[in-house]
Amino acid sequence: MRIFINGTFDILHMGHLAMLNFAKSLGSSVNVAIDSDARVKRLKGSSRPINNQMERMSLLMNIKAVDDVCIFDTDEELVELIKNHDIMIKGSDYKDKPIIGSDFIEIQFFDRINEYSTTNKIQDIISGG
Repeated sequence: MRIFINGTFDILHMGHLAMLNFAKSLGSSVNVAIDSDARVKRLKGSSRPINNQMERMSLLMNIKAVDDVCIFDTDEELVELIKNHDIMIKGSDYKDKPIIGSDFIEIQFFDRINEYSTTNKIQDIISGG
């Protein structure tokens, strides 16, 4: 089984690692697609990403559960990447949201570990916590 995960992965945290390890337990390969820096700025604002796309890609490539990482900039590019896989993993926070590719790929949800999120990590850094 070819497993697909996409996201920003701006500041890696334990929640990301748990999801990537879960994905690896389901298949022979885990491919991660990350949003380009330009796409992150469009979706999350000019102060993001914290880590640029090459840093994020390099960090992910050094995780045992990850077999390949690529960068995408548009919904159309994301659809083309998804088509080559059997299962897509999304965090449980996406259960009631539209998911690109859900009409042609099996979606499995990973129960999000509530205390772990990039937004929370950024807030901790800002507040000195």
